[in-house]
Amino acid sequence: MKKLTQRILSIAFIASILLGFQSCSEDAMPSEGEELTQAELQTILSTDEIAGAADTALAELFTGSTAAKTSTAKEGDCYTAEYSETGFVATFNNCVLNGTDNVNGTVTVTYEVGEEASSFTATYQDFYVGTVKINGTRSYEITASGDQTSISFTVVSDMSVEMEDGSIVSENGSKTFGIAFGDSLETTIFTVSGNWTVESDGNTYAVETLEDLQGNASCEYLTTGAMTVSKNGLAVTVDFGNGECDNMATLIYPNGATQEITL
Repeated sequence: MKKLTQRILSIAFIASILLGFQSCSEDAMPSEGEELTQAELQTILSTDEIAGAADTALAELFTGSTAAKTSTAKEGDCYTAEYSETGFVATFNNCVLNGTDNVNGTVTVTYEVGEEASSFTATYQDFYVGTVKINGTRSYEITASGDQTSISFTVVSDMSVEMEDGSIVSENGSKTFGIAFGDSLETTIFTVSGNWTVESDGNTYAVETLEDLQGNASCEYLTTGAMTVSKNGLAVTVDFGNGECDNMATLIYPNGATQEITL
């Protein structure tokens, strides 16, 4: 279970990053001021990218602490951690961990571990990833199938992210990442679903997956699924395709206008 826990954490965060958009077509654009822009889509997803580095740090501490369950402090070049029977408090010392940006600050974690499911809640207090500051909580539940051929990973966030320029992005809601291990990269399938809300620069974006977003380990893009993004009441559907491994998706506006975008 420990190895699978580490694996799903890494794959789930990669999956969330794959949702980023890099460019878009100008075909069938709605009226100026009514479109959902590339920058806004990147803002919607940026909190997961940032928190993913913090989560990677937690994965190492979580798997180590559940094995040891000691109350002694773990000293290291990167962090100190005080463990108890129900969790740990970790303080990072502006270090690079597992290839992340420098992490600095304190996180308090409480957890429960079972045979097929584990859950924990992380509370960040002025926790920095690079020059970005995180405050708030993220709760996680990880469930493996009886034969450990699939895993479900749900994260519930209530957090704020302060960027280097002082702007603040907040997120609350839940996302579920799933992975079914196959005999090859092509048959190893990951999915993303959920409902979450992002507030940034005076705008509110509500995201809901209509069909699970899906991809496989051999393709760097999401290949199927759809989600709606409601920007201050304007609902836009994002369709990721019909299963082919390509870098295209379609925005569908309420007036029927469509816009092809490149992932």
